[in-house]
Amino acid sequence: MASAPTALIARDPLFVAVDAPAFTARHLARLAGGTLAAVRVPGFLDPAGCRAVTGALDRLPTARYDPGRVPTPVLRFGPALNDYRLPGGGLDAARYWPDVDDARATWGRAAIRPDPVAHALALLGAAWGAAVVPATVGGRAAFGGTVREIDAGLLMHYDDVNREFPGGLFDQDVVAQLAFNLYVSVASGGGATTVWRHRWEPADEGHRDAYGYRPAAVEGRQRVELPPHPGDALLFDPAHFHAVQPNRGPGRRIAFAFFLGVTTGGRLVVWS
Repeated sequence: MASAPTALIARDPLFVAVDAPAFTARHLARLAGGTLAAVRVPGFLDPAGCRAVTGALDRLPTARYDPGRVPTPVLRFGPALNDYRLPGGGLDAARYWPDVDDARATWGRAAIRPDPVAHALALLGAAWGAAVVPATVGGRAAFGGTVREIDAGLLMHYDDVNREFPGGLFDQDVVAQLAFNLYVSVASGGGATTVWRHRWEPADEGHRDAYGYRPAAVEGRQRVELPPHPGDALLFDPAHFHAVQPNRGPGRRIAFAFFLGVTTGGRLVVWS
């Protein structure tokens, strides 16, 4: 018996992913404005740099996310603001700032060269035409540049600092948020990032699954799939629902990650 026809997905011709030799100000502006799905720069870090960074990562202590919040095992180094969010949407400053100080000191002692975070921020700032600076909270610089090993995948979710901290968090007003990933190691298969043309809406809470959402939340939505390769850098708008597929085959999927915010003053600020 013939299967029922698959419903056609109405496609947005601007929701596409592009490969480019370098990030440009126009790429960042289009991502912030919602007229591009993702930009990937192959070879953002050369093979020798990837090998050097991956070999040095054992100098960084890693820990798993709280399995009660993130059921798939993910190892990471560096504090991410969302892990310090209080139930009312405030920041648990008593825990966050000591962890920031410890992470910065540990990163300095590790002396990883080339420094992939500094490399990325320098190139992004040059593309934008002004240096990327840390987002600040009460005048203190937020941490930016976590390392994450995601081998078992991530549930579909979204990231939006203005929803996560609705009372405001940064000294700067952020009007658009972008996610940056730089892959220094990948498995032989799998590990793709999928980004859907869908932003959170209240009805999505009926599909809630731990920190994320079940696939029904994006049924019939346009999507792009972005497999990782060593040295690739990826930028996309994380307010779109996105997920990471589990690895298939041997290897480790390790990436440096941070968020870029475009402020009302047109500056780029960074945090994790």
